[in-house]
Amino acid sequence: MSLRSILFRTLNQRNKFVNLAAAVRINHEQQSHREQEQQYRHNRTTVAAALFSFVVFAKAIKDKSDKPVEESESKKDAGTKVTFEAGQKKPDLPVFRAEEVSKHDTTDSFWVTYKHGVYDVTSFLQSHPGGEQILNAAGLSIEPFWNVYGMHKTEEIYRLLESYRIGNLHDDDVVEHTDDDMWVREPRRDKRLIVKTSKPFNAEIPAKLQIAHFDTPNELFYVRQHMPVPELEAKEHSLRITIIDGGTRSKQFELQELLKMFPQGEVRAALMCAGNRRSEMNKQVKPVKGIDWQQGAISNAVWSGVFLRDVLVYCGVDTVNTVGKHVIFQGSDIDATGVNFSTSIPLDQALNPNGKILLATHMNGELLPKDHGYPLRVIVPGAPAVRSVKWLESITISFDESPSHWHQKDYRSFNASKTWETADFASAPPIYSLPVTSAICDPADGDVCTVKDGCIEVRGYAYSGGGAKVLRVDISPDGGRSWVQADEMQWDDAPPNMHYAWTLWTARIPVSNGQTEVELWAKATDSNFNTQPERFEDIWNIRGVLSNAYHRIKVQIKH
Repeated sequence: MSLRSILFRTLNQRNKFVNLAAAVRINHEQQSHREQEQQYRHNRTTVAAALFSFVVFAKAIKDKSDKPVEESESKKDAGTKVTFEAGQKKPDLPVFRAEEVSKHDTTDSFWVTYKHGVYDVTSFLQSHPGGEQILNAAGLSIEPFWNVYGMHKTEEIYRLLESYRIGNLHDDDVVEHTDDDMWVREPRRDKRLIVKTSKPFNAEIPAKLQIAHFDTPNELFYVRQHMPVPELEAKEHSLRITIIDGGTRSKQFELQELLKMFPQGEVRAALMCAGNRRSEMNKQVKPVKGIDWQQGAISNAVWSGVFLRDVLVYCGVDTVNTVGKHVIFQGSDIDATGVNFSTSIPLDQALNPNGKILLATHMNGELLPKDHGYPLRVIVPGAPAVRSVKWLESITISFDESPSHWHQKDYRSFNASKTWETADFASAPPIYSLPVTSAICDPADGDVCTVKDGCIEVRGYAYSGGGAKVLRVDISPDGGRSWVQADEMQWDDAPPNMHYAWTLWTARIPVSNGQTEVELWAKATDSNFNTQPERFEDIWNIRGVLSNAYHRIKVQIKH
């Protein structure tokens, strides 16, 4: 075993990932979320010092390790072709030592390094799509962070970074921040998934496989990760419930105890990423930030476990005075700064008995797969999938929303005129539900369709958040001049306002004898009589979320 592996084994207590950029992990376990933030800032200097000290140690490891340097993740990442890469040594630039770089750690002078490059990104801080997350890299290498947030490793981002280049890092201070140790325990994935990023792993289900099953097979369920998958065991896992309401009180449940104490329940629900169909917004309007999902960031399953409401009531949560209170879900996955993933929902939403919010241990009758939250996750039906936190380890009821970056600086929507410079995340409401949407899954764009009895067959899915039922799906073959209603609809048999599953549909579209090409438009209408908007221009936003305009494809006709 290499010295590097030994180091990681030491740092990864309880099999939890701690990035080298945060070699000193702040202990959050006994603090409130507000205290966590204060303590994190207090330890920022300690973390920076630990990393700087590690440069010397890592250099020694690098010299002794016989492990070959592998090609960059950007080149290995599935579907990514990078012809330009940042951080190469440039002989015509000044040379800086790491100690000098580390002094530029304020918003007035903010330097970072990447491989051999030194960059002054002070002027970029306000434009950073990740908000204040970038401040954690002040005076340090951004490479460990980019190893976790792999979406940075594109030619566009590399060129942007190089535009801030001011020099080279001294050869003695350049450290190989290999990320292999972080991802060595990742689960095996089905080869049929369409991989968008490999580290962290994000993949969608192929469109024609989406409609092959009403309940998506576990191995084909789309995958959305923010960090490496944590290593957890059901027999050792516990859930902590903390209530902050004048005072602070907590209860801790072993997982098996939780399942024995409360009635078992289940809910059939689709989970959809708020960025589903973002690629269409990218292509039809202008680029946005985020994973370039097509229509496959949604899948459907039957989830089983115990209902969150039962657990909260047992723990003494006030079910009357709920206004202004929030339920914070924290997972066991950890980011590059040592902070756990978390987000929150309003307490009213959590206590709604029709909400069917579940602490789930099973998916389609089987134990949760590792990619989908084993051994415990929350399922928040009708909400963006980000609220259904995986690898759930704690729940906090508080007057504060989750302080995490993913809640405060993401999964919020803005009007089409807002830019990264003008968007105010603090004033934008979080997305707690989803609008009605639909997509054509078969045929695909560009397919050849054979006419049968004067028609072509079109199949797809439709979905609406908040428990709304999809009432109908309409298809236009002529630019919206006429519409054909889908004549076959497959729904879940759920009570009103509790339709959390998707709907699969089939339509037969008449075509004339002379037609050789047809552009098909699809739109759905839900039980609130909300209908998809026609144009992406009207709903464009900097994050590319809630991308639900008409779905459009062109197909060739074979008579």
